[in-house]
Amino acid sequence: MRDNVRRNMPLFSMGIVTKLTELTPRQVRYYEQQELIQPARTVGNQRLFSFNDVDRLLQIKSLMEKGINIAGVKEMLHGEETADQPKETVEVKKPDMSDADLHKLLKRQLSELSARPNQSHLIRGELSRFFH
Repeated sequence: MRDNVRRNMPLFSMGIVTKLTELTPRQVRYYEQQELIQPARTVGNQRLFSFNDVDRLLQIKSLMEKGINIAGVKEMLHGEETADQPKETVEVKKPDMSDADLHKLLKRQLSELSARPNQSHLIRGELSRFFH
């Protein structure tokens, strides 16, 4: 079983979570109401929390103890969620340069470097053998 599946498996009741996090049930329900956590529910509507839920509650508790208000906590946690999600990027493939184009580019760059007085010996000496 993969670690991610285990960490998301709802296992803990409210009583256990309150002991693990030292939060009150009212606080936990409030964080759920604010959509900071989303515990699973049993058929009897009992909340079941996963390891990730407990980690999130501990993170919320830590931020609140630092003096960050609920809006700031929401912003920080939702920012982390979007950072964790893979971003859809469209790669624009640049056309490959021909050997002639590459040769022209390198020659132009070398000529620009040779205009600098402290590097001209390098251009005339070591690299000039590549350009006829």
